[in-house]
Amino acid sequence: MLKHDNEVTHIRQLMNLGVKSEKALYEINIRTVDAFKSADVFDLYRQFGASGLEMNLNMLYAMIGAQENVHWQRIKVERKTEILLRLDDMGIAR
Repeated sequence: MLKHDNEVTHIRQLMNLGVKSEKALYEINIRTVDAFKSADVFDLYRQFGASGLEMNLNMLYAMIGAQENVHWQRIKVERKTEILLRLDDMGIAR
């Protein structure tokens, strides 16, 4: 069962994220729930690429969903075009 926000102490406890996601975020110096929630997920996605970490769009959907407390598949279905356009505007679309 997912804890309430005030009980979440580790990134891996957020919706859509687990130990692997938490480790990847640690690699780009996102080490607390507060740091993650206040970050721009598109900037984090860019940092993954700049750091040589292999990331896919599902991770981006998962991070957006984690910040909004929405399942990542819903983000993918409802906002995929918007997200791809933003990545294109940033020059990091794949």
